[in-house]
Amino acid sequence: MGEYHLSGACEICQLELEEDDKEEKFERLKIGLMIAFSGLFLIPAIALDFFSQFVESAGAVQPAFFIFIWGQIFALLTASISGFEIAKEGIEKVLEKRISINLLMTIAAIGSFIIGHGSEGAAAMFLFFIAEFLEEYAGDRSKKSIKSLVKLIPETAMVKVNGSFEELHTHNVKIGSIIQIKPGENIPLDGIIASGSTSINESTLTGEAVPVYKQIGDEVYAGTINNEGYIEVEVSKGAKNTLLAKIEETIKEAKSNKSETEKFVDKFAKYYMPIVITMAALFIIIPTILNPFLWDQWLYRGLMLLVISCPCALVLSTPISMVTALTSGAKNGIVIKGGKYVELLNDPRVIVFDKTGTLTRGTLQVKDLIDLTDHSDYWLRLVAGLESLSEHPISKAIVNELTNMHVEPVQITDFKGIAGSGVTGKHDGKTYYLGNKALFRELGVQIPEKQMASLEQAGKTVVLFGSDKASLGIITLQDKLRDESREVIHDLKKKGMQTMVLSGDNAQTVEALKQRLDIDEGHSELKPHEKQQFIKDMMSRGENVIMVGDGVNDAPALATATVGIAMGGTGSDVTLETSDIVLINDNLGSLTTLLNISKKTLSIIRQNIIIAVAVKFLFLILAIFGLMTLWIAVGIGDFGVSLFVILNSFRIAFSNKKAKKTL
Repeated sequence: MGEYHLSGACEICQLELEEDDKEEKFERLKIGLMIAFSGLFLIPAIALDFFSQFVESAGAVQPAFFIFIWGQIFALLTASISGFEIAKEGIEKVLEKRISINLLMTIAAIGSFIIGHGSEGAAAMFLFFIAEFLEEYAGDRSKKSIKSLVKLIPETAMVKVNGSFEELHTHNVKIGSIIQIKPGENIPLDGIIASGSTSINESTLTGEAVPVYKQIGDEVYAGTINNEGYIEVEVSKGAKNTLLAKIEETIKEAKSNKSETEKFVDKFAKYYMPIVITMAALFIIIPTILNPFLWDQWLYRGLMLLVISCPCALVLSTPISMVTALTSGAKNGIVIKGGKYVELLNDPRVIVFDKTGTLTRGTLQVKDLIDLTDHSDYWLRLVAGLESLSEHPISKAIVNELTNMHVEPVQITDFKGIAGSGVTGKHDGKTYYLGNKALFRELGVQIPEKQMASLEQAGKTVVLFGSDKASLGIITLQDKLRDESREVIHDLKKKGMQTMVLSGDNAQTVEALKQRLDIDEGHSELKPHEKQQFIKDMMSRGENVIMVGDGVNDAPALATATVGIAMGGTGSDVTLETSDIVLINDNLGSLTTLLNISKKTLSIIRQNIIIAVAVKFLFLILAIFGLMTLWIAVGIGDFGVSLFVILNSFRIAFSNKKAKKTL
């Protein structure tokens, strides 16, 4: 019975996908036929129009009129086929008390037939129809780019049930279930490897094609590809909550998070349309009252004014560029949560980094275990007990080292994390602390200052262990710099940005890092709320501050900054919620790619707006002096400029591919 329901569900899903494909293909075929037939009818319409004028100039008025009528019939067929949906939408907007570009084009086309310029009106409608199709195509292209993020996720998974594997739809797989993934298969759900090891192609998430080695305990994500090993995975998230699903949803929501430029253009278009219609009406009425015999000339010029004034290209100039930027970022493992952040990134003055996990790899290694009691290594068992209850990277590194040393942790009670300082807990009625020297100074405990200073000067992170009465031990750790950190800082400084590091680590360690990377400023021993306040203070002075952090401890600072950028979105839900941008691929080099996308996007938007406004203004002057025809106004002033704007916007994606190759 279960197999019947499963196959039925899969067949339904498959049928739905096939139905969507059929509808899309049918719509494309319909539009293609409409363009083809409209074009076929338009050719004789224009030819007969010119021929009738030639015959009339030769003195054959009656044949010329007969030819003219046939030309108008072909023009009407063209306008009817390509203009039906345009006119329908224009009328619907009027009923909603809104004036649209479609209404202006419909009025212009009808008016052109009234004054005997039907072929020009038909050509205008035909070209506008193609421009609308291109605009829709551009939008569909962006949607497909977003959909491509999840197209590799299988609909079913092989789930272990009573010792054997059964195929179930992913929506029916419960958290905690064990699923199998064979070599070459796509991973259907997020989870943790319970058995086996393999290399995973995570390019769907990160944009990086280099496989990542995974073993027992490592996380894997839906939509990524298992290269060669057989693995069994314990499911950690349902189908609707996978990381890839959240990324897709975040990008969809980002389209509504508009930049200031987009908002201005939208607001401008809203008030612009009624003004244009009023001006065109006055342009026709006033000269006609003054000289009624030239009414047809002024009507023609007024109709051209309507067509030329259509802000199609201007309205397209920003959103197409922004959506292209968002999808281009996603393909490079960068989730941008709105066009406004693309705009804000274009002129940053200060860029602030967290240290651990951002400029460094965050994979700390224990270097020294120093007993300050000279009694025994029992303190290490106390440390193991405390740190085993913490999720901080320092804690994990210490636990990993003590585990390798076969140190057995003692039982700890009343465990608490002290934000930005360390941890505390009780054993046998005594309270113990493990953290930085600031914590022990607050406790009033004497600490070995000289010994710690020597270790810190060596660029090591120093952690103290002790009670509320004495220091019992010192643990030092060292973190490896990211390979790309030095290059990224150098590139940012070349761009004229001030670089800064804010860290909870000690002053000597931060200073050593600052010197190694040539960072402008370094601030140490800061708690999360102090980092946030530091950002607030800079912004109160009018600074445009970008904060780059790990997305967990730095959440307050990320949320406060002008733009908050989180490292390593894989595995951390809070990064998608708190930050404005997430570098999913956990590569600091993506920051350079991100800034390049921002710069290119804003440059292209400026180009689009300048070209759109300049061409419209030029054509408007020519139309006023009677040096413009209706079909040229649409063919170049509307269709041509709209096509330029769309293709120019697509350059964001292409130029970014070139930039990526050079990184």
